[in-house]
Amino acid sequence: MNNFSNDNSFFFAHSKNDSGLSSTRTQRLIDEALHGMDDGELYLQYGQSEMFSFDDGRLKNAAYDTSKGFGLRSILGDVTGFSHSSELSEEALKRAVETVKSIKSGSSATLAIPPLATNKKLYSDENPLGGVDFKEKIKILQEIDDYARSKDPKVCQVSCSIAGEWQVIEIIRPGGHRVRDYRPLVRLNISVVAKHGDRMESGYEGSGGRYTYNQLLTSENWKEQTDNAIRQAILNLDSVPAPAGEMDVVLGPGWPGVLLHEAIGHGLEGDFNRKGTSAFAGLMGERIAAKGVTVVDDGTLDQRRGSLTIDDEGTPSHCTTLIEDGILVGLMQDRMNARLMGVEATGNGRRQSYAHQPMPRMTNTYMLEGNQEPEEILSGVKDGLYAVNFGGGQVDITNGKFVFSCTEAYRIKNGKIGAPVKGATLIGSGPDALKKISAIGNDLKLDNGVGICGKAGQSVPVGVGQPTLRLDGITVGGTDF
Repeated sequence: MNNFSNDNSFFFAHSKNDSGLSSTRTQRLIDEALHGMDDGELYLQYGQSEMFSFDDGRLKNAAYDTSKGFGLRSILGDVTGFSHSSELSEEALKRAVETVKSIKSGSSATLAIPPLATNKKLYSDENPLGGVDFKEKIKILQEIDDYARSKDPKVCQVSCSIAGEWQVIEIIRPGGHRVRDYRPLVRLNISVVAKHGDRMESGYEGSGGRYTYNQLLTSENWKEQTDNAIRQAILNLDSVPAPAGEMDVVLGPGWPGVLLHEAIGHGLEGDFNRKGTSAFAGLMGERIAAKGVTVVDDGTLDQRRGSLTIDDEGTPSHCTTLIEDGILVGLMQDRMNARLMGVEATGNGRRQSYAHQPMPRMTNTYMLEGNQEPEEILSGVKDGLYAVNFGGGQVDITNGKFVFSCTEAYRIKNGKIGAPVKGATLIGSGPDALKKISAIGNDLKLDNGVGICGKAGQSVPVGVGQPTLRLDGITVGGTDF
């Protein structure tokens, strides 16, 4: 549950004779540390994580880790005091209190009202690491390896991994306001390499979310993943050099939404806009995309990888509309940037761990669907590119310029999907690309649950998605001139 529970076993001592924090004295120290501040909190975290990787028919790595710690933050204006420790003791907390009090310097403020509580639960409290035993996990990895090699003689290498984590977080504010959340997260990765003659190509498929191994590791799921990874690798064996130049591009549904995430998502986070460093700063209420384009950030989707019952400041998750019919209408906000900008927090205050400060971050960011059939969109392209899957990319937040590499793409000729191409990259800017959207499909799809977002050295799990999209006049980098 996200609401505070009387079960203090993760962070607090049960009696005076136990070592560790006292719940009562901890509250007093927080009240002292944040007196006269605008905002702040104590963030407590307990975590378990594991990873099993299987490569070329044998277990290559098995790792398990537990972690525990706190982060204490004070905020006065736009100045932050922050201290963290992996030691859950009163002595460590007292040292942290002295650190965060140092920003006060005689100034005084009125403490912000804490977030509203919520009874909504988007995922189970169950620890996924205990759902499937060690031997069964290794057996499943072996079965994936055997299955992939039996499907096609061209498969010459198989790598797969299972990863899971479970976190308990608790947020304590002055005056006794407390919330707690239990967060599961699991993931399955499958990579294959196919060989024909001297040519070798790879394929990858992953899935995951905020649920347990019992849901992730079904034979139906891992067989479908393996088949998709093999399909990509075999397909790439027949790929031809990608074309280069300016052309119409059709993006497939689902994971290609990662381009949307990177090219415009970060630019719609509150801190970049407050500081004026976003390409979208100062454009609220103006048209920034083609008509029909509506983009939301939704942390309330059940069991999705980017979903949170409460964010890392205790604010319940929201579904925030960012762009509505092409008009910029909203931003993603944590508590500090929302207060400084005079708006409401949107439940987007996220941090990698207790050792990091929260900042505005995306959860599940996707474009809503339109009313056109995907086949209709493709049939209208005389000469272009159909991009179905993406690998790495780079984006400059200040101007939205991006470069993304396609891991699965096809040439479009006279409205028909043609040969697969290799080495295609999409080059452009987010603000410009939004205005080049000329068709929006009716096939909205979210990714399979593998997204990881990096910002300011912090990584958090996220989700992306979109329907089929057509963008006119996008620069494609390739080797076939």
